Amino acid sequence: MSNLVNLERVSKAYGVRPLLTEVSLGVGAGERIGIVGRNGEGKTTLLQVMTGQEPPDDGRVSAARGLHVGYLHQGDTLDDTHSVRDAVLAGRPDHVWAAEPRTREIVTELLAGIELDRAVAGLSGGERRRCALAELLLREHDLLVLDEPTNHLDVEAVAWLAAHLAALPSALVVVTHDRWFLDAVCQRTWEVHDGAVDTYDGGYAAYVLAKAERERQAAATEVRRRNLARKELAWLRRGAPARTAKPKFRIDAAEALIADEPPPRDRLELQRFATQRLGKDVVDVEDADLVRGERVLLSHATWRLGPGDRVGVVGVNGAGKSSVLALLDGTLAPTAGRVKHGRTVALQHLTQALDTLDPEGRVLATIESMRRVTRTATGEVTATAMLERFGFTGDKLTARVGDLSGGERRRFQLLRLLLSEPNVLLLDEPTNDLDIETLTVLEDFLDGWPGTLVVVSHDRYFLERVTDVIYGLLDDGRISLLPGGVDEYLQRRSGTSPPPRAELSAPDVSSEVPPRGRRTPTSAKARAGSAEEREARKALARVEKRLEQVASREEQLNAEVLAHASDHQRLTDLGAQLAELAAERDSLESEWLQAADLLD
Repeated sequence: MSNLVNLERVSKAYGVRPLLTEVSLGVGAGERIGIVGRNGEGKTTLLQVMTGQEPPDDGRVSAARGLHVGYLHQGDTLDDTHSVRDAVLAGRPDHVWAAEPRTREIVTELLAGIELDRAVAGLSGGERRRCALAELLLREHDLLVLDEPTNHLDVEAVAWLAAHLAALPSALVVVTHDRWFLDAVCQRTWEVHDGAVDTYDGGYAAYVLAKAERERQAAATEVRRRNLARKELAWLRRGAPARTAKPKFRIDAAEALIADEPPPRDRLELQRFATQRLGKDVVDVEDADLVRGERVLLSHATWRLGPGDRVGVVGVNGAGKSSVLALLDGTLAPTAGRVKHGRTVALQHLTQALDTLDPEGRVLATIESMRRVTRTATGEVTATAMLERFGFTGDKLTARVGDLSGGERRRFQLLRLLLSEPNVLLLDEPTNDLDIETLTVLEDFLDGWPGTLVVVSHDRYFLERVTDVIYGLLDDGRISLLPGGVDEYLQRRSGTSPPPRAELSAPDVSSEVPPRGRRTPTSAKARAGSAEEREARKALARVEKRLEQVASREEQLNAEVLAHASDHQRLTDLGAQLAELAAERDSLESEWLQAADLLD
C-alpha cells in the first residue's frame, strides 16, 4: 500500500540550527502515529514540512493525489467576526446540526458550556482551542495532523477524543505530551531529536520499552536520562493504573534493565520524613461550603490532608478544581466552615498563570539568590544540579528570563517553587507547556520529595504516576473519593458505575485522604502486625521466588529455541513449554498484585 505522504532525505534548519537532517519517513493510510521529543527539537517543524506549510531546505516531500489533510495548529484560524455557530457549524441552526448523530456528539463533547451564538472574539484561549478542534473533526479528511490536541481539555474530554480518533478511518499524526493519550490512540511513535527521527512500533509504553532496549544495546552514555527511562519502565511493567492492556510482546533485554529497580517511591520513608517536617496536622477542611456566583462548588465538605498524602483531583473544566486549591492555600475563604493549617506548614501553590518574573534577571543568578542547596528525602541537591535536571545548561544558565520560551518559563517557575523547600505543594495543571522529558524529571524529583502533594491535572499519566489516591468533583457539591481512580471517574460521569462508596459531604464521613502509602484500592488493607499482613508478605516472597524460577526457565528454553532452530518438532515442544510458563507467569503476577494490594 502506497503512503499518503512521503519525506525523502528532508532537511530543515532555522538559522544555524538544523532541526531535521536527511529525514526519510512515510505515513500510510489508516496509520496512527504519535510524535514525541523535547521542546524545540522540531516536532512542529516536522508537521509543517509534512503538510506543505513550510518548504524543506533539501529533500523532497510528496503526497498522494487528491489528499485531504486536516491540520490543527497550536494557534487557530478562527475569524473573530464570526459567531461560534458560524465558525464551527457553518451557521447551521440547531434543528439541522442536532439531527446528525456525529455532529451532535462532537458539539456535545467539545463545546459544552460554550454558547453557539457567542462571538469568537470573546472566547478564552481554551474555548477557541476546543472550537478549532470541533470544526476540524466535523469535516472529512484522509489525514489528520494534530499539534497538541489535548491542550485545554479535561480528563473526560481527552478520553472521548482518544476513543473518537481511534475509531476514525483516516490516518493520524499527532504531537502531544499526553502519554496516556499516546498509549490509547497511537500504533507507532516517532521521536524527534538532534535532527533525526527514530521510529518505534506501538504507543508510549512500547516506545519506553524499545528505547530502553536500544539504549542498552548501544551502551548509552547518558546515564541520567537512562535512569529516568528505567524508573518509568519499572512503573509501567509493575502494572500502572489504566495500563492493563500493555503490549503483549516482551523485550527480555529491556526487562533486565529493571530487574533490580526499586519502586519509584519509598512510601514509608517519605511519610516518615514528611511527618518529621510537618507533624500530624497539615490542612483540615472542616464542614466547608464554597460558593462562586450562583454555583455551589462544595457543600458541608470535610477533608483532612495528612503528612505525605499524595492526592489527585479531577473534574470537568469549570467544576471548581482551581477554586478548591485556592481554598486549601487560604487565598479563597470558604463561604461557611473553615480551613485550618498546621503550625509547621510551608505551602507553595503552582497556579496556571506564569508568575511575574524580572525579565532582566539571569537564570542562574536568580536561582542562586533564592537558595544554593535544597533537601530531599535522598539527600541535598545544589541549585546548579537542579537547573541541569530541569534542562537549563550551557548558555541557558546565563540567559535573560525575559528571553525564555513559554515552556522554559514554566520550568523556571516550577524550579523556583521547588527550591523554596515547601512541605505542602499544590500543583494546578503542572504539565502545561512541559515536554515528556521534563515531565519525567519532575516525576523523578517528586519521588524523593517528602511532603503533602495535591495535583489538579488533565494529564492522566502524570496523575497516576505521582499520586496515590484520586478524588473527583462531580458537580454535586461534593468531593468524591474514587478508589478506582480515573477509570471510576469516567464511569461515574457516564453513569455506568455502581453508586459512590464515599463522599466528602459531612463532618462525620469517614472519607479522609488515606495516609501515605495506602493507594485506596477496592479491597481493604491488612492491619499492621496482623496475621493477614504476615500471610500477604509470605505470599509475596513465595510468588517472587517462583517468578525468578519461571524467568530462569524461560531463559533456558529461549536458548534451546536458538540451538534447535532447524528442528521443527523440538521447536513445537519448546513453544508449548514457553506458552505454559507465560500463562503461569501471568497468574503469578496477578497473585503478586493481590498480595501487594493488601500491603501498599
